Amino acid sequence: VAFVILLICLHVPMCKLAIRDTAGQERFHTITTSYYRGAMGIMLVYDITNAKSFENISKWLRNIDEHANEDVERMLLGNKCDMEDKRIVPKAKGEQIAREHGIRFFETSAKANINIEKAFLTLAEDILRKTPVKEPNSENVDISSGGGVTGWKSKCC
Repeated sequence: VAFVILLICLHVPMCKLAIRDTAGQERFHTITTSYYRGAMGIMLVYDITNAKSFENISKWLRNIDEHANEDVERMLLGNKCDMEDKRIVPKAKGEQIAREHGIRFFETSAKANINIEKAFLTLAEDILRKTPVKEPNSENVDISSGGGVTGWKSKCC
């Protein structure tokens, strides 16, 4: 299981993403279901050159329905779109399953860096849209010295 922390600046708030990559392997099944409980967003990734990886998406979607919070943001990614000559899973199939489950869909390439940033930013924005914004109270704002907001982490990049 790979684990990465990614900081993304979206408009004003800074968003910290804790990313866990389980590679969809069955041996990580019990760990993965425990990750669902606290997740605010889940990216399901299949390989467009591997039919079995796409077939597993339905199973993972059922697991999310069973173990994740009801309002978790989900996204489907068809990876390796740079390998069009080896494509087995048509783009239309990815679009169809995403439409059926009411989730976003992108085709990506981690190798060629196609739609990777867009996918992460979109998921983070969708999560933030659902998250109530905490307004600073009057004790945290210093309007006399132009000091801005104190007691908060840096606003953005």
